[in-house]
Amino acid sequence: GCFLLWLLPSILRARASPQTRPSSPRCQQSPMKVSCKGVGLRKFPKELGQGIKYLELSNNFIQNLSGSNMPGFGQLEYLDVCFNQLEAVSATALAQLPRLHSLLLGSNHLDRNYLANGEAFHLLRNIEVLDLSVNNLESHMASWYISNLTSLRVLDLSGNTMTKVLAGTFQNLPRLRQLDLSNNYIMEIREGAFEPLEELEVLNLALNSLYCISGFSLMQLRVLNLSHNALELFSSEEGVEPYLLRVLDLSHNRLLSFPELLRAHDLTHLNLSNNLIASLLPGSPHPREFVPLYKEMQRFNRTVHPAAVLTHVADLDLSNNCLEVFPFSFFHSLGSLHSLSLARNCLQDVARESVSNDTELSMRLLDLHSNALRVLPRWFFNYLPHLESVDLGPNSLQPCESQGSDQGRDLGGDSHTSAPGDTCTPFYSVPRLRHLSLSKNNISRLQPHAFNGTPLLSLDLSGNRDLSMPTGALGGLELSLQELSLKDNQMDEGQAALPCLGTLRVLDLSGNHLSLLPTGLFCSPLESLDIRNNSLQTLETVGSWSHSLRAVSVAGNPWSCCSLGWLDT
Repeated sequence: GCFLLWLLPSILRARASPQTRPSSPRCQQSPMKVSCKGVGLRKFPKELGQGIKYLELSNNFIQNLSGSNMPGFGQLEYLDVCFNQLEAVSATALAQLPRLHSLLLGSNHLDRNYLANGEAFHLLRNIEVLDLSVNNLESHMASWYISNLTSLRVLDLSGNTMTKVLAGTFQNLPRLRQLDLSNNYIMEIREGAFEPLEELEVLNLALNSLYCISGFSLMQLRVLNLSHNALELFSSEEGVEPYLLRVLDLSHNRLLSFPELLRAHDLTHLNLSNNLIASLLPGSPHPREFVPLYKEMQRFNRTVHPAAVLTHVADLDLSNNCLEVFPFSFFHSLGSLHSLSLARNCLQDVARESVSNDTELSMRLLDLHSNALRVLPRWFFNYLPHLESVDLGPNSLQPCESQGSDQGRDLGGDSHTSAPGDTCTPFYSVPRLRHLSLSKNNISRLQPHAFNGTPLLSLDLSGNRDLSMPTGALGGLELSLQELSLKDNQMDEGQAALPCLGTLRVLDLSGNHLSLLPTGLFCSPLESLDIRNNSLQTLETVGSWSHSLRAVSVAGNPWSCCSLGWLDT
């Protein structure tokens, strides 16, 4: 009886309907989709049967695709064999996949047997998406693999060992729209290499070794990534036809000046971070040690604003450069600018040059953190009436007092830069400012009503050692402020006089010397309170927030074991 019971499952399987598809117990199956990802396969699972359109075999140990292992897959449209040990693909195997349109072969060993494999690839008449990334392919190998794929729309050759882009590499890919050549060793792009790609819209050349882009002529391109190269020059081709480029990433290069983009009228996102740009003003001399290495550099007319035609740019990143002055005249021409980052430069001053008094910039987000700014004149905020968020820490800015004082009311007057005697920045009466960071500005004392008339929702004053906040310092924020950070200021309770902040929901008081919480807090509907690393022994007043508080951090305080009743609350 035991023997028969043990044998019964085998008998039932033998009597099953012949239409029932045999299956691998480790694969996940649906009528047309099978995933055998990471199940330890060493060969193609031919037992899966008819009708499958989507097959995932990534993260296995498959070494070859041969025709004998692939019967009955004539309906297959999508095949993923990434992260295997694939080194051989036979023509008979690909001939059995007439409907295949997506083939993912990344992270294999297709540099081996590339001649025979490339010959087999000529049978992929209908392939639209091909991933050959991370296969140790050299330039000529990649060219051979794709030499006859006339239907290809998306091609990934990233992470290989290509050193140049040959002139005929893409001559038979007229429909290609997306091309990824990132993370290779490309130092040279032969003239005319991209000319056959008349439908190309997205090109990724990041993480290569390009040092010069001269005569850029891909008019139809929408997205271009050239980040993490060694570019010293980026120049467009002379002519009148406009570029369709919308996104350009030139970050992490060696650019010495703002690139000439005279026909990129549709550009909306421009990333120039992590370069060597020292000035944005026209006519600015190059550094003394700079010698023009390329004839294209000598023909530039630096009396014209390089941003004059960038009227649609909404996002501009100039962080991590060598700028010393914030030039308003440069950004004035960027009429659609929404977000600007000048973080981690060497900014010491702001200059408006010939900008008229009625000039207004459209930006809403401004990042100036980690510079050397000591003062921002009143006109700075007058020219930014739409500003909603500004990050100014770390710098060396001291907020002015607003009530009962003329100090800072119109700092700098009509001068083009900050007046030498100015010592504080007016943050009051900035009508649309919602988010402000003044962390690590060495602010020793916050003046009364420093933010009066500015409807802040969040304020970061963290990292200002020994900050003193007298009564009224936050006056004017009682009905707007929702988030406040006073972290790591080493304040005691005598230095932290807070008003009744009726909308405050998030408060960070960690890293101070408080033995008591400020009394003004108890009318705030706090939801999150961080009081770590203070000198608190009890928290009896926590009952004020019993219905609103959701998160509280209390570690690093010398709590008294005789006064823990607040834990019940």
